[in-house]
Amino acid sequence: MVPLVRFVRAFFTAALAVLALCASAQGPAGVYEIDVDGAIGPATSEHVERGLQRAAAAHAQLVVLRMDTPGGLDPAMRDIIKAILASPVPVATFVAPQGARAASAGTYILYASHIAAMAPATNLGAATPVAIGLGGAESHPLPRASGSASAAPEDAMSAKRASDAVAFIRGLAQLRGRNADWAEQAVREAASLPASDALSRHVIDLIATDVPALLHQLDGRTVTLREGVTVKLATSNAAVVKVEPDWRGRLLAVVSDPNLALMLMMLGVWGLLFEFMNPGFMLPGVIGGVSLLLALWGMQMLPINYAGLALVLLGLAFFAAEAFVPSHGALGAGGVAGIAFGALLLIDTDVPGFGVAPWFVAILTAVSTAIVFGIAWMAARARQRPVVTGANQMIGMPGEVIEFAGGRGWAHVGGERWRVAADEPLQPQERIRVAALDGLTLRVHPDEGAKS
Repeated sequence: MVPLVRFVRAFFTAALAVLALCASAQGPAGVYEIDVDGAIGPATSEHVERGLQRAAAAHAQLVVLRMDTPGGLDPAMRDIIKAILASPVPVATFVAPQGARAASAGTYILYASHIAAMAPATNLGAATPVAIGLGGAESHPLPRASGSASAAPEDAMSAKRASDAVAFIRGLAQLRGRNADWAEQAVREAASLPASDALSRHVIDLIATDVPALLHQLDGRTVTLREGVTVKLATSNAAVVKVEPDWRGRLLAVVSDPNLALMLMMLGVWGLLFEFMNPGFMLPGVIGGVSLLLALWGMQMLPINYAGLALVLLGLAFFAAEAFVPSHGALGAGGVAGIAFGALLLIDTDVPGFGVAPWFVAILTAVSTAIVFGIAWMAARARQRPVVTGANQMIGMPGEVIEFAGGRGWAHVGGERWRVAADEPLQPQERIRVAALDGLTLRVHPDEGAKS
């Protein structure tokens, strides 16, 4: 029994040694690449956070955040920065390919990364916080706080935004040992730098043409992580694993587009309204319910202006009322105005890439106007049609006498047996017409046209 135990122990020891040798023969740990293209929003932050989690779970030695962005939403940017600062894996933000930029929110992310790199013919900067709301469309450079009293920001809100952004980016610069003075200049004066100037002014760490060249330059570099932990990179021959968005991230990226979210919301409301007006169709209700839920999911990730949302919903309510109330188009016109102004106010930011496009608002207004005219035209035609139900339908309807005596009798009218009354005698099988309705008795007279 004892020799068998020794044999099993020796076998497992040898197997573990072989596995260790195989692992060491595979080369250094891999490098994960995450692409950030376009405006930074909720879908982008979720994609980056998931990518960093995957890299940490796989014990990757480096994450390359390849970035080309005009900026984005402040909450999404801060979520990405928090994930980078908390990452146990070094993060190298690389502004690439050539011609790319890291403007606004991208500059903050670049400053927060352990390694900052740029490709030739790229730029960064223009990190001035954008005003929120209707007044944000007109932006002005924010003067330095060290100037005279006349050089103060235009209002208290501008001062608050500038001070908060400056403190944030200076903190990141001090953490990574980068140029804090230029970072403040990028916020207060919307300054920008090309790659070569950024390197000479110690804003970035290196310039590389592509990801392989970047990894070659990073080989052997020591990076300091949290709590003073240092990691030496061996990236020259490391395998690169590209992190692609999962289905949830792709769906969120599509649904969180403000134009599509607004379209889904309107489709959802109209679908449910049609289902309530015509119970039993099922398909409009199903499509409307799914569309409305997707719209709400996308909108809860966006900076929604609730006044704009209320105007859109009020416009839809006016549309629904136009179909039932004879307002001669007044409610419909109010609905068009409500949807148009609500769409313009719906997204509470002027960040590039977010907000309802003016061309979409124009199309939406044109379609809504066409719907209003269509509803008003159908309502006018419906009021001109003859009555086809109820008591008035019976007036003038032909029939045939079954039996008649003493001024009263029975007749076939409209395929049914009715009690009839007349002021003149009638004969069985004689053709008659209804003159009036007296309760459940029809007042009739002979059909002169049938006699001729």
